[in-house]
Amino acid sequence: MRVGMFLNYAGGFAEVADEVGELEAAGVDLVAVPEAYSFDAVSQLGFLAARTSTITLASGILQLYTRTPTLTAMTAAGLDYVSGGRFELGIGASGPQVIEGFHGVRYDAPVGRTREIIEICRATWRREPLVHEGRHYRIPLPAGEGTGLGKPLKLINHPVRDRIPITVAALGPKSVEQTAEIADGWLPMFFHPERAGAVWGDALAAGTARRSSGLAPLDVFASPALAITERPDEVLPLVKPQLALYVGGMGAKGKNFYNDLVGSYGFAAEAERIQELYLAGRKEEAVAAVPDELVRAISLIGPASYVAERVAAFAEAGVTTLTVTPLARNSAERVALMAGFRGLVG
Repeated sequence: MRVGMFLNYAGGFAEVADEVGELEAAGVDLVAVPEAYSFDAVSQLGFLAARTSTITLASGILQLYTRTPTLTAMTAAGLDYVSGGRFELGIGASGPQVIEGFHGVRYDAPVGRTREIIEICRATWRREPLVHEGRHYRIPLPAGEGTGLGKPLKLINHPVRDRIPITVAALGPKSVEQTAEIADGWLPMFFHPERAGAVWGDALAAGTARRSSGLAPLDVFASPALAITERPDEVLPLVKPQLALYVGGMGAKGKNFYNDLVGSYGFAAEAERIQELYLAGRKEEAVAAVPDELVRAISLIGPASYVAERVAAFAEAGVTTLTVTPLARNSAERVALMAGFRGLVG
């Protein structure tokens, strides 16, 4: 099992690069750079590529709607080049609040767009003259929609790899099924090892049945919070604000993917209450309403022996890469925690 870590949205590039260098020395396999309405992920990934030599660098995630498919392919090829073949492209739809609220771009057809973007990326990396006739993207642009001067072009540079791994952030059944069919990796959120099969098992099976023999088995990510401690009850509350934000505030009532997910785990009443409180502006009460049972299930918080048991449960549920969020007060503590965790996972 690979061990990785999500970086913070708000960290300074130089300080984070120093820390990632220490994580690399400690044997951590991967770091993922998020992109919400923060600094762009690409700038930091390029900076990290110059400051590291072995650790895998992943985007976690580049949003579907904010770059053209071809630019996404170009960017991935460039990051793979400057890192010496260490980049993994993570893509995802994000959500309407960010895409429409911050970027001013219509949020539509995430499943269909994802498939076409993956097709366009792979064709670009193979340096084929780019011709794509899809429902959402047409390359070159047809004459009736432009000047008529567009013609098929191919990437000038020779990529380090013509098959950069693509991981898709997906939660809904159709999106998960498609991910299992065509992607290299799958990044769900709030992964519950004991209940993931009931929620996603059918979708994963259906997609895997159509998966090309040319693709390796799907790399399944999980991103639990991590704390190795003899006093877990004191740490569990640290995870609740993020859960309350996503379950309560990431979307309107009836249009919140994360609320639906937690409900499907068997916490429907709790998820509804968290959302009700959060949308009413009672955020502290929403945080308090997050059940300890849910936090324990989706996190790695407890003594080393307990954490090892939970790692085994994640592995049993099919997880192959753990990109954790270490709960630590400073860089030194994070590095020490990640080094210990790398040794515990083996």
